[in-house]
Amino acid sequence: MARVYNFSAGPSMLPEEVLKKAAAEMLDYEGSGQSVMEMSHRSKVYDSIIKGAEQLLRELMNIPDNYKVLFLQGGASTQFAAIPLNFMNKSKKADFVITGQWAKKAYQEANKYGECNVVASSADKTFSYIPKLDKSTFTKDADYFYICMNNTIYGTVYHELPDTGDVPLIADISSCFLSEPIDVSKFAMVYGGAQKNVAPAGLTICIIREDMLGNARDTTPTMLNYQVHADNDSLYNTPPCYTIYICKLVLEWLKDMGGLGVMKERNEKKAKLLYDFLDNSKMFRGTVVKEDRSLMNVPFVTDSEELNAKFIKEAAEAGFVNLKGHRTVGGMRASIYNAMPVEGVEKLVKFMEEFEKTNS
Repeated sequence: MARVYNFSAGPSMLPEEVLKKAAAEMLDYEGSGQSVMEMSHRSKVYDSIIKGAEQLLRELMNIPDNYKVLFLQGGASTQFAAIPLNFMNKSKKADFVITGQWAKKAYQEANKYGECNVVASSADKTFSYIPKLDKSTFTKDADYFYICMNNTIYGTVYHELPDTGDVPLIADISSCFLSEPIDVSKFAMVYGGAQKNVAPAGLTICIIREDMLGNARDTTPTMLNYQVHADNDSLYNTPPCYTIYICKLVLEWLKDMGGLGVMKERNEKKAKLLYDFLDNSKMFRGTVVKEDRSLMNVPFVTDSEELNAKFIKEAAEAGFVNLKGHRTVGGMRASIYNAMPVEGVEKLVKFMEEFEKTNS
């Protein structure tokens, strides 16, 4: 059976090389006589997997030594509560920029634990841009300043980080994780669900500056206390073992490719192919302002709901799946994460060209 081109926003496609290696090692991981799915997370062989994954991540992202890397469960959404429980404990205030559903949900959850200030929002135009910020609206004694770096649903991304001064900056990077180099030292914490660019669903990676740890509220559940997980090297309880193993394979794939600089170049090439077509099409158009476009998630529409539905149906029949857009935007969305080959975007653009000719 031929594999389709999967444009899902997540869980998303994985590199074919990774899937083949995982298949080859399914019954016997490196001569251990067992699958990674079966082995104890306390065993020496698994310890080499999780420590190897952390070392590769530190190398690829150039993570400073004073940051902890945690491999956790619960999804990125669990961090919406964990972050205020761990960090909103001095002034009990935090600033938020609302650029989509996930930033909004993080804000709503944090509001249960303190005073949350929305410094800017792009809700007025269906989150189709990153709002300009006025530093006079920032809370000077905020415990942290929160952003969602790349907005999966709406296809926007921060090309310039907010200048928050001494206030710790925290970012959800779920849908741009490992897509290009980032300067981790500019953040107090970055985190993300792995199921878009890093691994299958079930793993959340948190990268936290050490001085942020140790301030959790007394009422913080043990499993939401970052210090507990840091003290136990992400092994306080059974971690998502197999997902971390696949993560390690993806990190090896990235390293072999040449690292995040090379990955960024490939992602820019893919995005340019699709955006150039959209900018010149008479039928399709992108929904995001040009200066804030994401490399990872590309929402687009026609002027007809019927035409949108026809395109999605015929695209799926041709092997381009999961192109239906989020209900709040409508139309289509192509998520072109790291594992999507350039060839996949080239073929999608060719299909769109033919569809436009046939339906004009």
